Amino acid sequence: MGRYFVSGVVTTLTGGTFPYGTMLVNITGCLVIGFFATLTGPDGRLLVGTPARQFVMIGICGGYTTFSSFSLETLYLMQAGEWMPAALNAVGSVILCVLSVSIGYVAAAALNRGV
Repeated sequence: MGRYFVSGVVTTLTGGTFPYGTMLVNITGCLVIGFFATLTGPDGRLLVGTPARQFVMIGICGGYTTFSSFSLETLYLMQAGEWMPAALNAVGSVILCVLSVSIGYVAAAALNRGV
């Protein structure tokens, strides 16, 4: 439901020709999973059991992020001959998501150290 809501709002705001909503969902999902994985990891500040950790990381984050939708939308752009938007979507999503998961990691690592 969160993915649908965020994608819908962004599509309404941007006109819907480029999958900005999907990209935003992937970026924010990566930020959350990077933060939570680090905060609750072996050296983390927050002690969370394995089932709860898996529920958040696999269930919530996995259900929220949309790499399957991302892939299909990129394919549709390519099939329409929209090669630059397809490349921008693929490269932009991967780079921004890796950056976001890194930011989440750094933020949670700082919390773990008590900063």
